[in-house]
Amino acid sequence: MRRQTRKLLLNIATGIAVAMAATVVFLPATQAAQAQATANVNVRSGPGTNYRVVDTLVRGTSVEVGSCSRNFCEVRNRRTSGWVSASYLSRTGGNNGQPSVNFGFSVGPNGPSFSIGTGNQRPPVVRPVDRDVCFYDRSRYRGQRFCLSRGQSLRNLGDFANRISSIRNPAGLRVDVCARPRFRDCRTYTTSASNLRNFNNTIVSARVR
Repeated sequence: MRRQTRKLLLNIATGIAVAMAATVVFLPATQAAQAQATANVNVRSGPGTNYRVVDTLVRGTSVEVGSCSRNFCEVRNRRTSGWVSASYLSRTGGNNGQPSVNFGFSVGPNGPSFSIGTGNQRPPVVRPVDRDVCFYDRSRYRGQRFCLSRGQSLRNLGDFANRISSIRNPAGLRVDVCARPRFRDCRTYTTSASNLRNFNNTIVSARVR
């Protein structure tokens, strides 16, 4: 029993070491994965939380995945580029053959195994919490959206900049929407707004308090 326990612990330790030292996996340029951010996530200068934050991906933003390392993937679109946690990426594009990024780690009778690759899994459906404030790119709460909870903020909306047309605020939270980055030139809402009228398609930063 002790020998089996020691062997299992050794396998786990080896697996963790393999995972941390995992080789970067490059996707061919012709089959780069098209993905979407499933939540607001930091974009970093390298594959890990020890690298500096260079931008933020808003939930729903589409990106192209270039390579993956240590559970982080290199992403890019016309507005930003950098590394984000693969946990916040899901495949997009329906059945067009584009892969999704996936990671696997298991310990079996023959030792640990760790994989970074692509597949064709259906992306998860991300539903907002009842108290979230959701921002839509069309009036009357239609079209694409992203959501923020109390205390969350985005000083630059990236792909959603100058696209917001309506705001759903079911909990009556204080919402500051701003026409300039870093929360400048702002307007405050404490209710839902099905049409932002003269503030339509002018918002580039937002926060919920």
